[in-house]
Amino acid sequence: MIKRIAMVVAACALAGNVLAAGDAEAGKGKTVACGACHGADGNSLVPSFPKLAGQHAGYLLKQMQDIKSGARPVPTMAGQLDAMSDQDLADIAAYFASQTPTRGATKEALVELGERVWRAGVREKGIAACAACHSPTGAGNGPAKYPALSGQHADYIAAALRAFRNDERTNDGDTRIMRDVAARLSDKELEAVSSYASGLH
Repeated sequence: MIKRIAMVVAACALAGNVLAAGDAEAGKGKTVACGACHGADGNSLVPSFPKLAGQHAGYLLKQMQDIKSGARPVPTMAGQLDAMSDQDLADIAAYFASQTPTRGATKEALVELGERVWRAGVREKGIAACAACHSPTGAGNGPAKYPALSGQHADYIAAALRAFRNDERTNDGDTRIMRDVAARLSDKELEAVSSYASGLH
C-alpha cells in the first residue's frame, strides 16, 4: 500500500513538471502587444519583423524561451516576455501556429541562384541544401524545431543569416548548423536563397 501511494505521489510530482500543451484560444488574448510588430494574426507587414503565422509551435516556443532567457538577444523584444510563464508562451505559440500565413515573393533576378542553393546547396563550399532541413517547400520540420521559411520576409531571413554568420545569434546549439552554413554563404548567395525561400509555397 505504501509503495502504491509513493508511486502516485511520484507520478503527480512528475506531472507538475510537464508543460501542458499550448491553448490557441487562450493565446489569442495574450498576443495583443505582439500584434504591434508581428500583426494581429502573426502576418507582419514590416519586413524586419518576422511573420509568426503558421510557424511551428515548438519552434516559436523555443525562440521565445531563448529570448526570455537571453540565449537569443533581440533588443526590440527586451522585457516583452519577462512576466510571462512557460504556459503563457506555449499558448502564444499555439495561437500563432494556428494562423494562416500570407505568401511571399521571390525576386525574378535571384530565382536561379536561390533555387540552386535551396535545393542543392553549394557543394564546393560544403554547404548542404537548405531543403534538407527546411523541406523542399519551405515548410520546415516541426518535431526537429526547424522553422518554416516559405512566405517569410526575405529581409528577415537575410538578417537572421547575417546574425548567424557574425555570431550575433548562437541559439542554433552546439552543432552550429546555421552558423556554419551562413559563414560559408557569399553575400549574393545569402540574398538569393533568402528571396527564394520567401517565395516558396
